Amino acid sequence: MPVETKTTCPYCGVGCGVIATVNDNGAVSVKGDQDHPANFGRLCSKGSALAETIDLDGRLLYPEIGGKRVAWDEALDLVASRFSEAIAEHGPDSVAFYVSGQLLTEDYYLANKLMKGFIGSANIDTNSRLCMSSSVAGHRRAFGADTVPGTYEDLELADLVILTGSNLAWCHPVLYQRIAAAKAARPEMKIVVIDPRRTMSADIADMHLAIRPDGDVALFTGLLAHLSHSRALDRGYVENHTAGFDAAMQAASGYSLPEIAEATGLTIAELISFYELFEHTEKTVTCYSQGVNQSQSGTDKVNAIINCHLATGRIGTPGTGPFSLTGQPNAMGGREVGGLANMLAAHMAIESAEDRDRVKRFWASPAIAQKPGLKAVDMFRAVADGRIKALWIMATNPVVSMPDADAVEAAIKACPFVVVSDVVAGTDTARHGHVLLPSLGWGEKDGTVTNSERRISRQRGFLDAPGEAKADWWQMAEVGRRMGFDAAFAYRQPSEIFAEHAELSGFENAGSRDFDISGAERDSYDAMTPFQWPKVGPGETGIPRFFADGRFYHADGKARFITTALPETRRTSPDYPLTLNTGRIRDQWHTMTRTGKSARLTAHIAEPFAELHPRDAQALGIESADLVELESPHGKVLLRALVSERQARGSVFAPMHWNDQFASRARIDVVVAPVTDPHSGQPASKNVAVKATRFEAKAYGFAISRTRPNAPDCAYWAIAKADGGYRMELAFKEEPQDWALWARQFFGLDVRIEPLGYSDRQTGDLRLAFFDGETLLAALFIAKQPVAVARNWAISQLGQRHEDLRMRFALVAGRPGAGRADPGATVCSCFNVGVNQITAAIRDGCHSVEAVGKTLNAGTNCGSCRAEIRGIIDGCLKTAAE
Repeated sequence: MPVETKTTCPYCGVGCGVIATVNDNGAVSVKGDQDHPANFGRLCSKGSALAETIDLDGRLLYPEIGGKRVAWDEALDLVASRFSEAIAEHGPDSVAFYVSGQLLTEDYYLANKLMKGFIGSANIDTNSRLCMSSSVAGHRRAFGADTVPGTYEDLELADLVILTGSNLAWCHPVLYQRIAAAKAARPEMKIVVIDPRRTMSADIADMHLAIRPDGDVALFTGLLAHLSHSRALDRGYVENHTAGFDAAMQAASGYSLPEIAEATGLTIAELISFYELFEHTEKTVTCYSQGVNQSQSGTDKVNAIINCHLATGRIGTPGTGPFSLTGQPNAMGGREVGGLANMLAAHMAIESAEDRDRVKRFWASPAIAQKPGLKAVDMFRAVADGRIKALWIMATNPVVSMPDADAVEAAIKACPFVVVSDVVAGTDTARHGHVLLPSLGWGEKDGTVTNSERRISRQRGFLDAPGEAKADWWQMAEVGRRMGFDAAFAYRQPSEIFAEHAELSGFENAGSRDFDISGAERDSYDAMTPFQWPKVGPGETGIPRFFADGRFYHADGKARFITTALPETRRTSPDYPLTLNTGRIRDQWHTMTRTGKSARLTAHIAEPFAELHPRDAQALGIESADLVELESPHGKVLLRALVSERQARGSVFAPMHWNDQFASRARIDVVVAPVTDPHSGQPASKNVAVKATRFEAKAYGFAISRTRPNAPDCAYWAIAKADGGYRMELAFKEEPQDWALWARQFFGLDVRIEPLGYSDRQTGDLRLAFFDGETLLAALFIAKQPVAVARNWAISQLGQRHEDLRMRFALVAGRPGAGRADPGATVCSCFNVGVNQITAAIRDGCHSVEAVGKTLNAGTNCGSCRAEIRGIIDGCLKTAAE
């Protein structure tokens, strides 16, 4: 009989509930959990494709030392001894952990306990530093604790939802669909999108403010000044529940509206419209994400937003409040256990002697860390200059994701001892590990995660551990025991760790700290249902919203207004005249170690790109589908040009996902400077000065193959999974003398297999297809310009039988013959629907997204493609009317 397991999605911070079903034959399928209060059954394209990412291809299955398989005891003994030796010789600050929001809370808790409570250093930081540490710093400055006030329900109850620095439609699709549904039910609900680009989130917006990069402090400082002389100012709330208002308001009032307009790049009319909308709408939620956090002024941006909500008393009540949208599935869980270098467990402060003593007594630890440790960027600088002698990297890929990525890679390569715990053997980071430890992946590991609304959910294993893979908490516990801390790390299962974590949260608390889950039913860990913290007594459901009573966590119980000054936002120069903004795309996740396995997820966007405004592209001599080189003082990348009017002039957008396993030169953080926010230490990945140059290629290529080809000898390549095999984009600085020989070596084919094809010397076009009987093995398409091939149709031929010679010639031609449909570029990944299918449906009378969905199913699952479908409909109808 099929076995169902309720678990949680491992992608973004929405924390969607998932039901995984293992059938009698071992096949796994997933669907949304209709009972989970985060998603009520909805899943995005990535969540829907989870079952396609759990194969063992590329998995790290056994411990390795120096690339050779070893027993767990040998690997763990070496890790413990090398860390102990470094501590003995150079002190506890000579070692470091770099961990991840991909860890479960139980993993995170032990990593923090081992480093801060037993090694005695705070040199543990996390890739969550790169996504939400400015929110943490802003919360702590304003509220006295890292408290998220509201709930997802507030997004549906609000009369005004502001999305600033958040492409919600692509990065948190399920929340976007909840808002879209609320607006459909209440059309009077208003949506404002604040973003330099017109992203897909603007599809439902009543107002799009194309703000200048890093203009957010100015925008919300100006709003605070506007509120000072409006009826929306809640003077009673300000007087009774806050401090610092007069100083913040005086500073804000010092900027004129023309100065705010100049700093934001918006018109005075746009500013007034936005300010008046905020002023007159009591139920307002301001959602912010990486566009706010990933900035040199990120913490001030957060506080500028919070200031406006405090001034109006719009916090702690239904449909109101500032709302930080976290990027990773367990970034919040990491914050709860003190996973950041400047925090202690259970939301206690490492700078507080009282908190340090409390945690030390609870853990019975020999040496609690006495000061904050090194934050991510500074940590890798310390690795580079030799201060860090031993480094343990867990569940993350900093060679791809850290700013100044080449320098980070060089630092890791030079470090005397590097341990990497991961599920994948060949990541850009793992290739430099002295010791590799195989970890459990999603579907195998067991524990808890916390989402953006403080909701704790169980992530349950439903697959057997492959090879000798072990849980991350187990690895750390074993190393802790081998370092001499047996009693403190004698855990047998994750429920014991969770119980200790919950007990610490209530230890000497009595309401003095926001985080308290001491009432969680630890005896029913296996059957735990999702709950929001705080939960301070058995059976209690917790409070949905903080600060409804006006009580905050500063010593006087009052919130703080933070004075913000307008930062310098321009980083460009004559040498580097464009502003690079990095971020996510719809169907990929982080560095693609999971989502890159799914042909469905790579179908929408199969290669790295640089999105440019048409006028910027024209000035640079770049046309759509050309290759473009982006360069900063730190490095260069090579990407496909995407020319789009959604992009602001003077700016370029590039995704963060591609790595050296999927493209030749696409690690975008190579060009990002290691500039950080002075309060949070979060890198500024949204405002990077670069220059763009058209790459002059002698030839371009497109290829398909049943098996993964060898790394090609060419200037540019990008590879992606496809149905039945792989697809590749290629570009050549110099052409090979013998294309057939080059192709055989690239595809790894026997020399006896002769290609079918042709070469046109006049145009430079070349087509080669390799068959084994009726089976297509591979095909290569070469042209002087970016190759014009019906790509999805060509890919589909990998699964066809080619007994008909006409089918073979059609393949060589690169387009289907008469009567054969080409679906076109994929728009809907959930149902694999292409643009040509959508335009055909429009021609047949489907003139709404709903009508297209009824005919093709496109847009009816996660809904992430609905904006794109609407754009296709509008374009087709406009063309038809001309």
